[in-house]
Amino acid sequence: MSEQQGWSRIADTDELEEGRVKSIHCGRRRLCLTKYGGKLGLLDDACPHQGGPLGEGSIEGGLLRCPWHGWDFDPITGRSPGSFDDGVQSFPVEQRDDGIYAQLPPEPLPARTASDVLAESLVAWGVDSVFGMVGHSNLGMAEALRRQEEAGKLRYVGIRHEGAAAFAASAYGKLTGRPAVAFAIAGPGATNLLTGLWDAHVDRSPVLAITGQVPTKLIGRGAFQEVDLRAAFGGVACWSSEASAGSDHAELAALATKHALLGPGVSHLVLPDDVQVIPSDAAASPGPRGRVAAAGIAPPADALDEAVALLTGASRPVIVVGFGARFHMEEVTALAEHLRCPVLTTFKAKGQIADDHPSGCGVLGRSGTPVASWFMNESDALLVFGASFSNHTGISSKTPTVQVDHDRMQLGRFHAVDVPVWGDVGVTASLLRGRLDGSAAVDQRGQVAERWGLWRAEKERRLGEERGQGLSAAAVFASLARVVPADAIVCVDVGNNAYAFGRYFECQRQSVLMSGYLGSIGFALPAALGAWAATQGDDPRVRGRKVVAVSGDGGLGQYLSELTTAVKYGMDITHVVLNNGELGKISKEQRAGLWPVWQTSLQNPSFAEFATLCGATGFAVDDGAELDDSIARALRVDGPSLVDIRTDAALL
Repeated sequence: MSEQQGWSRIADTDELEEGRVKSIHCGRRRLCLTKYGGKLGLLDDACPHQGGPLGEGSIEGGLLRCPWHGWDFDPITGRSPGSFDDGVQSFPVEQRDDGIYAQLPPEPLPARTASDVLAESLVAWGVDSVFGMVGHSNLGMAEALRRQEEAGKLRYVGIRHEGAAAFAASAYGKLTGRPAVAFAIAGPGATNLLTGLWDAHVDRSPVLAITGQVPTKLIGRGAFQEVDLRAAFGGVACWSSEASAGSDHAELAALATKHALLGPGVSHLVLPDDVQVIPSDAAASPGPRGRVAAAGIAPPADALDEAVALLTGASRPVIVVGFGARFHMEEVTALAEHLRCPVLTTFKAKGQIADDHPSGCGVLGRSGTPVASWFMNESDALLVFGASFSNHTGISSKTPTVQVDHDRMQLGRFHAVDVPVWGDVGVTASLLRGRLDGSAAVDQRGQVAERWGLWRAEKERRLGEERGQGLSAAAVFASLARVVPADAIVCVDVGNNAYAFGRYFECQRQSVLMSGYLGSIGFALPAALGAWAATQGDDPRVRGRKVVAVSGDGGLGQYLSELTTAVKYGMDITHVVLNNGELGKISKEQRAGLWPVWQTSLQNPSFAEFATLCGATGFAVDDGAELDDSIARALRVDGPSLVDIRTDAALL
């Protein structure tokens, strides 16, 4: 469109044939261009009935008919036939030698809306990443998010499936401790979020779900795509509210973010279509200052005294850390060094202490190392920080135990412990270090090194196992341990690949993300999207770090299309897939239950070729001698890459 003396060129001379109509976009206006009886017409494109696009209609019997409900208008003047008085606005239009021109009034400035108040408030509360899908029932909020992105205040990642948005937001929260937004339309878009939101809920990751909704006047009437969203999200959301015209929209955004942050967990905001576009001059929330207290609470003095008394008499104390200790490992590690004792981790906490640290013993439990299990069996006192005592972990209930957690509900969750201590993990660890001299305790670090020597020798023996049906998990994770950057963020799926990762991969300073309590297949690739977004922000803990995803072929198949999302945004993600052509963990469970193996085989493409077709860089590996080089080359790719490794499901 060009301007000439108050007129704007809107189309080519031969743009429209006789008897035809066409939608034209002029700036922020949507217009309908018509040609009938040799004359041109230019009308408002929205039918006054329900906003139907007149430019997608047709001229029948000399009248322009709306394609939605058949309302008729004069194609040149926009007037309704007969006695009807609800026509559409028309504008001067003329054909010139170099094109079709229209005389249009100045565009009104974009109105500030309730959605702008919400978006500005979210930014003020520290939200900088949104994962979602724009659709017909969230367009008002989408426009507000677009404005914030244009201003450089947040990052929007448009995914291919809403489930991936929720997993990405959950992973972002697990990695940073700050909430991201999962964004969807009403109805199926909102319900598609639920699996990923349950992952955030059970793993206590801060996430804000924002969903569209049908217009307020249609709620409760069974409208198209209407779902009772507050009921649907009732089990997963720690807070949920539906905005209305009279809501304090800044306060809604503040409450939503505060609940997600302090839960931590999922909060949910429902935005009816009409509410999103209500004009508003209300101020945004100023942010969390004065509304969020410091988290570093000290434990009660008597509980600390009891913990000191129990630990003082122990000769072989062992520290166990869970995911709840992830932001306090400096203090916990200092305590372990002071006591010269081993540190075991839950699977979710893998990598929170390096496996080559003198106290590090790796993962305890079903996904763990014999190093960790040996020290659990030899201990005479346990000091447990931020762990939930899951049955998968196998923390002994018979050994005298001090449990520390900032959430009182987690203390003694599955069975009574000797000393439950309610307090911040980092603060409590520092206080214990100041009170314990460790003189009664054996220096166990030599035994830690000895047990690692035994386990590494066993792993070395397993590297040579091969049946000609693919590489062993031991070989894959030994290679990954050699070439993955020491500070990478590693997103792990579920299944045999996850068990093998816990057992064989030796962490240095890597951060590990997984679907812990929910154990949802398909987590790894969407989680990598969320982790990558976090690395683009200002958080020095994660900025610029490499993101690696690890999955089986079953997990990758769940959200395979998100490879195109990674390509679209140029995400520096390397996905490693252990491809054995089956749901190997389920086959194993069927055999263990003495059932026939049934319906666990998978029909896979070449994932390497698929990645290349998507615009990523794919590598295929079926020879152990190629592992290190292929993975290293994939890691060097500037953008998304995938390594498709043929593996043997039986070699774990």
